[in-house]
Amino acid sequence: MVFLASGMTVWPLGIYAQQSQKIFRVGILLPGTPASFSLRTKAFLDGLRELGYVEGATIAFEWKWGQDRVETLSGLAADLERSNVDVIITGGTSAAKALKAATPTIPIVVAIVSDPVAAGLVNNLARPGGNLTGFSIVAPELGGKRLELLKEVVPNVSSVAVLLNTRNPQSQIELKEMRTAAQAMRLQLYPIEISTEDGLEDAFAAMNKAAVQALVVLTDPILFSQRKQTVDLANRNRLPAVYFFQGFAEEGGLMSYGPSDTDLFRRAAGYVDRILKGTKPGDLPIEQPTKFDLFINLKAANMVGVTIPESFLLRADKVIE
Repeated sequence: MVFLASGMTVWPLGIYAQQSQKIFRVGILLPGTPASFSLRTKAFLDGLRELGYVEGATIAFEWKWGQDRVETLSGLAADLERSNVDVIITGGTSAAKALKAATPTIPIVVAIVSDPVAAGLVNNLARPGGNLTGFSIVAPELGGKRLELLKEVVPNVSSVAVLLNTRNPQSQIELKEMRTAAQAMRLQLYPIEISTEDGLEDAFAAMNKAAVQALVVLTDPILFSQRKQTVDLANRNRLPAVYFFQGFAEEGGLMSYGPSDTDLFRRAAGYVDRILKGTKPGDLPIEQPTKFDLFINLKAANMVGVTIPESFLLRADKVIE
């Protein structure tokens, strides 16, 4: 360094730039556990690294975990509001609603949300306004398509259980859409509701009592966190099932059909980058899925006693042996 006569210190330009560079603070609120969301958070962090962010040098994170307890989300959201982070990343309708209630000013990016308009999070997908934007995982035909897939694998199916979390406000919206599709296919739906982790065993007991022939698991972050237990119970009860994310098929579930959740978290990093560079979240459209992946697990097919047609396998994006 160089000293001037006035006593002022002149730092070399590189050192000055390094010291003056802002470290952005990103809050992360997720409803599950670090283990259950590990692939998603890795995709998000990889996305930020690809955009040039370096943890500790240009970006820092404040993590909040719901530990599969919906009732904790409001308190965690309030903690992030008080910490005055630059932007918050989250996933799931319940967590998004908690954050939206906690802060009207801090930008929120929801990496995975069902129908944000129906949930009351935004008024418009193209220009959401306010402080929230993100990525929807719902398309109008999604529930019907999952029922169609079940019918292809189990042609004689007539009764289908629908597993949903009663505390997820999106569940009733999805169920309503699925009822319309089921009526056209002459399928009887049996909604099976859970609210706690302990409810899974009781839920499958109810399915056995109703003598359902197949299962659809509705979109929910808590059910995603409990995907291994859900898959194991479905296989043990020999219920052909279709799930909403590929993580279920990778854990041993029969099949999944939906957008790639890890891809959505990676894309969310791009929205965070744009917000940190000055874009208002309300000016970023909530993007809807355009591509859906079909994963099939052949080991699970053997366990539940179904034969997957060759033509069906050829359409799959991934077949797990």
